Order: sequence, then C-alpha cells, then structure tokens
Amino acid sequence: MSKKVYQIDAHQQKIPMEEHVRGILREIGEDPGREGLLKTPERVADAYHFLTKGYRENLEEIINGALFTEDHQEMVTMKDISLYSLCEHHLLPFFGKCHVAYIPNTKILGISKIVRLVEMFSRRLQVQERLTNQIADTLMKVLDPLGVAVVIQAEHLCMQMRGVQKSGSTVVTSSMLGAFRNRHETREEFMNLIHPS
Repeated sequence: MSKKVYQIDAHQQKIPMEEHVRGILREIGEDPGREGLLKTPERVADAYHFLTKGYRENLEEIINGALFTEDHQEMVTMKDISLYSLCEHHLLPFFGKCHVAYIPNTKILGISKIVRLVEMFSRRLQVQERLTNQIADTLMKVLDPLGVAVVIQAEHLCMQMRGVQKSGSTVVTSSMLGAFRNRHETREEFMNLIHPS
C-alpha cells in the first residue's frame, strides 16, 4: 500500500487537532459522524493536551524556590512514584514506578518537587531511557548533590498490545550519577531501599 504524502502550505491556517482525529477515524474505517464518535475528536484533543502538558511546564516554575540549605549528607530516597507517559514511537502509553534518591551537598529539595519533576518529563513523548536520564541530570543540575540515582520500572503497551504482544513484561532503566556510580555500597544501599529482600 502506498503511503499518502501530505503537503503543508506555510500560508495555510493551523488545522485543529480535532480535524486530524476525524481524519484518523475515517482512515481506520469509522464514521466520525455517528453518535458514539461525535465528541470523540474533542475528547482526544483534550486528552493529548493533558498527556503532553510537560511541554508547557518549566523547571523554574516547578522548583519555585523550594531549595533549602540543610546540613544533611545522608541519602534521601523517594520510591514508588507513579508514572504515565507516551512512547514517542507509537503514541501508546507506558506506565510504572519511578524511584529517586540523592545525597545532599548542603541543598535539599522540597519532596513534592521531585514528584512534579518526574511528572513534567513523563508528560512528554518519551523513550524510557531518555526519561530516566532527564530526571537524574536535572536533579544533578538543580541540587549539585554528591550523587543521584533514578530507576524506572514500566510496562509498555506498544509491546503488549501490538508487536510481540507479551503482557506482564517490565522494562527497567537506571541512571546512577556521582556517588551512586562511583561507590558500590551506596548504589547497593539504594537498591535495597527500593527493593527490600
């Protein structure tokens, strides 16, 4: 089957997302005018705006001054942060848990900001590997800590609903920076905290 080529005139007006959704419905053999689908384009547009809201958020607004000086150099760990994202290859969801730790070097971050940071990056089109690195790299930049560790465990519907169709499989990615990369015992302490034996 030959692929259609779409040309966009630079002078044309932007086509609303709803119109694109109606086109997709027609392409798959549906009738966007039938009763059950009348409001689907609007619902899909609203859903995608929400699912990609991370593009319209920025780090400064999320941190919002919640950096505090504190004489604490022990590991700070937050585990089981719920995560929902869209795979950039098929626009299908992947979801799971994110575990984050850092070792302060005079600065600590308000704990809700870690959750919001995970949310900001996950609400973009992603691959899990990049998402893991973005969270870790950003915490290193913001806090200048002794180390940062991020582990994400997620199920990918692009693999479960299509392709190899293997349900229940989990992808695990990690990013270990600073002390977590250089010191085995620090990394092991973190892993034991998020996966107690």
